[in-house]
Formats: sequence, C-alpha cells, structure tokens
Amino acid sequence: MRFSIIVPVLNEEAVLEKLLVHLTKQCAHYDYELLIVDGGSTDNTISIAQRYGKVIHAARGRASQMNAGAANAQGDVLLFVHADTRLPHEAFIAIQQALLSTEVIGGAFRLCFNCERWPYRLVAFCTNLRSRISTIFTGDQTYFIRAGGFHAIGGYPDQPLMEDIEIIARLRKVGKVILLPLYVTTSARRHEKNGLFRTVLLMWYLRTLYKFGVSPSQLQRMYIDVR
Repeated sequence: MRFSIIVPVLNEEAVLEKLLVHLTKQCAHYDYELLIVDGGSTDNTISIAQRYGKVIHAARGRASQMNAGAANAQGDVLLFVHADTRLPHEAFIAIQQALLSTEVIGGAFRLCFNCERWPYRLVAFCTNLRSRISTIFTGDQTYFIRAGGFHAIGGYPDQPLMEDIEIIARLRKVGKVILLPLYVTTSARRHEKNGLFRTVLLMWYLRTLYKFGVSPSQLQRMYIDVR
C-alpha cells in the first residue's frame, strides 16, 4: 500500500519543518510520497518544503490545494495532513488495517490539542463525541481516503469553506467512513489567539448557517484565519 501524504500550506515556515521531519521519520519503513501544496507563500515555506518532498503550486484555498495534491499523487491512499498537526505513532498501521475492509473508503483520527488545559480537553472531547456519533470530521483530524474513491466522487468541492463536511457526504454515497481510535495532536494556536470559546462558537455558527443554505463564500468572509 503506497501512501500519498498531501500537506496544504500557506506561510507555514514557523511549523512546517517540524512536521516534515516528524513525517519522514514515521514513514521510513513505508512506501510513500510527500506532496507539499503551496497556495502562494511569501515566507520560507517553499524552500523548507523542497528539502523534504515535492512542491506543487495551486490556487489559494485548502480545497483547491488538496485537489491539486491528489491530482499529482501516485499512491493508493491519500492522507491529508495540516501543517500544525502531528500523527500518532501507529497511524499508518491503523490506516492499513482499516482499509483491509473493502467497504471502508476512508476516515479520520480522533483529536487532541497540544494544550492540556481543561477547556481544550473539553472541546476535543466534544469534537470526538460528535465524530463518533455522526462520522463528521474536521480537517484537523487528518482525512485518509482511498485514491480511487476520492477521484470517483470528484475530490473536494471547489469552495472556500466547509469542504470537509461536504466531502464526507460524498464519500458516504460510495463507501463507509470510520473514526480511528488513535489521536492526532493539533496546534491550539488559532484558539489561543482568538479565544477558545469564541473560536468554537464561531465554527458552530458557521456550520449552522451552512446547514441552512448560506454559501461558503459568505461564510468565508466571517471566518477568522489565523497563522
């Protein structure tokens, strides 16, 4: 099983090298390729990325960047990793075991933050509970998807926000999506800068508006993008 690890980036020089070092060590005993998809960085992101994998240039936006990575991927499994997220030690073994079932088309990991304070643990708990009940995941939870299934559904929708919710709906039509019992660790930087509960409430508000038909373009104007 060959893994195509796709990392969408934009001005991530502060965290990118740590991620890529971590990934290359984890992947040492697996068949993999590392694709870093840049959306127009103006810092040292590209020069860092070139030392570890193939750099692809795409229009800014996670959906368009991840689709560009998938279009260049040669692997059997696509793994979409954010620059400030760390995979658990046994991530690749867990994915391989999950995909032994032919009905499984993809899934994600449980979430924890790199912050042990109780409010962050509470938010992670609620996120994981929702994922267990509804199999709806956030991008921070690191999606893994069979390449064939990804291309069959047309990849991520071309929209600036809520692409993660939309792709899960598409995947469910052609296979089963699962939540793995392992945890990815993601940075709390966005929550720390804007306030944990303010950020959480904003995302709940945006998801509710999306459910009731507000366009992703309108939602994007309300979204706070912190780097």
